[in-house]
Amino acid sequence: MARSILNDGFFESFASSVLDFSEAESLPPACYVDQEFFEFEKETLFFKEWLCVGRESWVKEPGDYFTSKHVGEPLVITRTKEGEVAAMSAVCQHRGMVVAEGRGHTRSLVCPYHHWVYSLNGELVGAPEMGRTCDFDRKDHGLPRLKVEIWQGFVFVNFDADAPALASRLSALDEVVAHYDLANLDGPPPSDPVRYSWNWKVMFENNNDGYHANRLHRGPLHDPIPSALAAFPELSDESAGYYRTNGSTHPDASFNPTQRALLPVFPKLTDEERNRVLFVNVPPTLSLVMNTDMILYLVMQAEDADHHSLMMGALVAPGAMENPMFDRLMQFNQESVAEIVSQDLHVDEMVQQGLKSKFAPRGRYSWQEGAQRQLNVWLVERYRRGWEQFKARLQ
Repeated sequence: MARSILNDGFFESFASSVLDFSEAESLPPACYVDQEFFEFEKETLFFKEWLCVGRESWVKEPGDYFTSKHVGEPLVITRTKEGEVAAMSAVCQHRGMVVAEGRGHTRSLVCPYHHWVYSLNGELVGAPEMGRTCDFDRKDHGLPRLKVEIWQGFVFVNFDADAPALASRLSALDEVVAHYDLANLDGPPPSDPVRYSWNWKVMFENNNDGYHANRLHRGPLHDPIPSALAAFPELSDESAGYYRTNGSTHPDASFNPTQRALLPVFPKLTDEERNRVLFVNVPPTLSLVMNTDMILYLVMQAEDADHHSLMMGALVAPGAMENPMFDRLMQFNQESVAEIVSQDLHVDEMVQQGLKSKFAPRGRYSWQEGAQRQLNVWLVERYRRGWEQFKARLQ
């Protein structure tokens, strides 16, 4: 029988991962590959922290809904008749059938198996042929509700009814994204989630790694945004997210063969903001890559130690989609981004393999990996707190 890695010594070893970058080392490889640790992480992070599920604009009208999934939990997000954004489990409380898939518009959520009917806020309003069942009260069988917050147009949910509010802990990010007007941006429908065979943290780290950019991606698509111009501002320990900036060699740089913005530039940006790319992170699920004309959002959905799914979408300035050439310009941008992403995906897959080796290191950091240390700080605080709670339950 395999011996558990969950012990005081293992969690004490995380201390070296939150030192200054000049002294810090990466988290133990087991944090990325061990299923027992992932189960601990599921309870510690994913059932306690705020998880991004999509954009508020996907549920504009009462009756609109979309679905999501985090750590295997099917979720449905609706706009209720009262105009509220509601989130709940999509699992029918009769026999476990999933009551909604994809996106759409409906008057109610109807389980396709036995036609139990739920209102848009999850109340059970119809249950055929249950009149002979003893002590059956529809009020006791509604879909479990999750807490909801909207930040900058993104919908976040939380399984923990006692979780502290999110938006108040993102004030530092509000300041840095203010001129992009995120809440009011438009965009085409995002991709369907794609499943990948590596740990969610490998993907999250790669999204925010300034060190590899001009090495792995060396060439005209990425050279205007050199790694040497990366910066990693330190935020308060209370912050629920972090960011990095990366200066560009000319204004309105973009990841395409022209090296320049092809769509309308966000009108409120300052000259300083037009000479950089911004990378914003709200772990454990949301990363933003913010150019001056287009914002890529990446929503990570952890599944187990070796798998996660990723949904990608884009946001553009109001009115940009009305341009008759919009689809062609977006395709041109997306083909270029896909070339960069394909390099990242191959690396991520190989990193996951390497982390399973007996020779897998706890590596040292370059100054251009400041975002990795920032993620460590966010994680380690929560891992330590979760471990103390875990031990207390065993006593």
